[in-house]
Amino acid sequence: MIRLLTSLAAGLLFGLGLIVSEMINPARVLGFLDIFGDWDPRLAFVMAGAVIVNTIGLWMIKRRSRPLLDSHFDWPKKTDLDRPLVSGAILFGIGWGLVGLCPGPAIAGLGTGVWPVLVFVAAMLVGMLVARRLQGQRGSP
Repeated sequence: MIRLLTSLAAGLLFGLGLIVSEMINPARVLGFLDIFGDWDPRLAFVMAGAVIVNTIGLWMIKRRSRPLLDSHFDWPKKTDLDRPLVSGAILFGIGWGLVGLCPGPAIAGLGTGVWPVLVFVAAMLVGMLVARRLQGQRGSP
């Protein structure tokens, strides 16, 4: 139960950070990506703050022998770049650049009831189902 509550608290904190930083506003994100037009640098400060917090947190975690709520750390075992990773990153970037949303901010923005966010999340869910079905046909995990 404590793990579930911790996960809920972390998700709520993440969502609140996205709302406060206006990452749920596609216009803010698209303004950041418009480097040759009316560029909005505020998202760069959000990302810099996230990198600083993550760096400090990772440094603190790596000093521990085990996590607080588990018996061992589950660090990524795969470190090479492969076609699924690169193609997924490209699709993610194209989608983010086209509509100014990515999954985290879109889910946090569901509470706004803005129809483009609702359409994005619905399309994201359909895409996830299609990808899962295609992976199942190829025998991928």
